[in-house]
Amino acid sequence: MSAGLRSARKARGWSQERLVHEIETYAQRNVTDVAATASLRVYVSEWENGKRTLSDRYAAILRQLLGVTDAELRDTAPTQVTSAEGYDELLRRIDAASNIAEAMVKTFDAQTELLRTMDRQMGAAGLVDQMTGHLGALEDALNFAVLPAVRRPVALALAGASTLAAWQAIDSGAVERAWRHYELAKRAARDADAPMHLAHAMGEQSYVLCEAGRPRLGLDLVRDAQRTVGQAGSARLLAWLYATEAEMCAHAGMPDDCHRALEAAQSSIPLGPEERDPDLRSIFLNGVHLARWRGNVLALLGDGEAVTSLYGALEEMDPTFVRARAGMHADLAQAHLTRAEYDDAQTHLRQARLLARGPPGGGGPRAGGPRPGGVVLVPPGRGGRGWFGA
Repeated sequence: MSAGLRSARKARGWSQERLVHEIETYAQRNVTDVAATASLRVYVSEWENGKRTLSDRYAAILRQLLGVTDAELRDTAPTQVTSAEGYDELLRRIDAASNIAEAMVKTFDAQTELLRTMDRQMGAAGLVDQMTGHLGALEDALNFAVLPAVRRPVALALAGASTLAAWQAIDSGAVERAWRHYELAKRAARDADAPMHLAHAMGEQSYVLCEAGRPRLGLDLVRDAQRTVGQAGSARLLAWLYATEAEMCAHAGMPDDCHRALEAAQSSIPLGPEERDPDLRSIFLNGVHLARWRGNVLALLGDGEAVTSLYGALEEMDPTFVRARAGMHADLAQAHLTRAEYDDAQTHLRQARLLARGPPGGGGPRAGGPRPGGVVLVPPGRGGRGWFGA
């Protein structure tokens, strides 16, 4: 238990005192009773040192705050899908999987869509339990589906759900879980013979490498994703991959390659306000989104053009994308800092924090949480993190 809670807390960049504060804030928002501050300080220390058993009630609160599974929190082995024992049970499961109808796959997809909408508006931390159960059901269905006609639609549904779960894990600081979800998404995409889904999972997985301090390896992976899909990918996916490449180049300190990739993304993006890719429902990207992504990438390079690009995108942004709006204000804060415009930077940072916290009584942060040093952890675009890729 000690290693699990401590690792989850440190992944958030929180001290023990900060965790106590978050527990108290959660309790106030959700009208839940918790121990007094002094007692909570003792509890957290004893939970992490293995001197006190974590109750189910506090475990539920901590999972919501830290965005981890129960197994990760308690530092226990993940629960495995129940195996079929004996031929009768095996055949029962195979028969059940073979009877999965189109309506059932649509139900799986609808559940993924609901979780995506909740994530977009409220953040990932509170969805771990729901997503874990959803993936388990999909993976179990695929494990016992025999014929391609049954396997392919289930595999496609699993690929889409796994990339969403992986991005939620990144938001929560659970990088190993994110990596495993991306590997699951890639296996499912290969099983479905779906190169677009495979390329998308590879592109998103590059962010794990980038955040681990290996942006050049992430760049290699996203370029391999481009080769994987070739010209068979949709225009929106190709634009997304080029923009991802640009972001990897910015982190790797390759400005010329970055600008070339941004130009390729701009030339690939379809015209018009439509944002969702009909061929790959995990991708949200149009010209406005790309302008915001471009601004974020240019801010990483310290390019003064970033401010103009970001303000233009902010004016046209869909207000329901709360997490993305918080991210844009964080991007603008960074861009103004680069230009030594400290008052403007502070204004946008305050706005980002307000959006990330969510409304009073709203059930917790909407966009992850603060990094060490107080900077709001809001991925810059979802595919360019925040909007576009899961």
